Amino acid sequence: MGRAFEYRKATKFARWDKMAKQFSKASRHITIAVKQGGSDPDTNILLRRAIQNAKAVQMPKDKIENAIKKGADKDTSNYDEVVFEGMAPHGVAIVVEAATDNNQRTVANVRSYFRKKGGSLGTQGMNDFMFDRKGVFYVLVEDVEDVESLELEMIDYGLEEIEKDTVEEKEFYKLYSAFEDFGSLQDALEKNEIKVEKSELERIPTITKELSDEQVDEVLALIDLLEQDDDVTNVFHNLS
Repeated sequence: MGRAFEYRKATKFARWDKMAKQFSKASRHITIAVKQGGSDPDTNILLRRAIQNAKAVQMPKDKIENAIKKGADKDTSNYDEVVFEGMAPHGVAIVVEAATDNNQRTVANVRSYFRKKGGSLGTQGMNDFMFDRKGVFYVLVEDVEDVESLELEMIDYGLEEIEKDTVEEKEFYKLYSAFEDFGSLQDALEKNEIKVEKSELERIPTITKELSDEQVDEVLALIDLLEQDDDVTNVFHNLS
């Protein structure tokens, strides 16, 4: 059928593969949230965030409901949230967040990825000084009538900063809070009926590293390998 057909087919399969991984990770976040705080999103702020983020990647309603049921089932595996820290090639700091039901498997896999791509897995806490942990809320620009009013309304609930950003061809306002103010700001946004597309607890680098294009490709090869692992939920780095 020709090269164009093969290209379209490969692109479609790559998109499906990415979507499947997003659904798998979103489902795991929901399950963990339910096990930690119950299956009622009205009383479980972690579950509300997990559902919100599942919807952001267009996870179907029935899959969200199945993930909640799985979390409520006492016979299903418990997932532990773990953090790995290490160095990528050329001195770039890496922090890996994972959710696993088999810590030995995950440790072995993460260590092998670092080794394979010329990095090294270190000890937990070694990169703490290079990152600030922040709550980040993504609100579509088109949903905000007056960003200055929004800032004034939210500053008493932990809002530290608002910045404009484009993510996957959509324009967002990113609202930042301190890690400990995440819940307070989320509640305030909900009460003021401000639609949040997704929210994350991110590690923002305080020190960044400048590299050549060739060196950047080496670091990104490690990050890509880590992100492909089903147990890995987030990868943070201080690459400029």
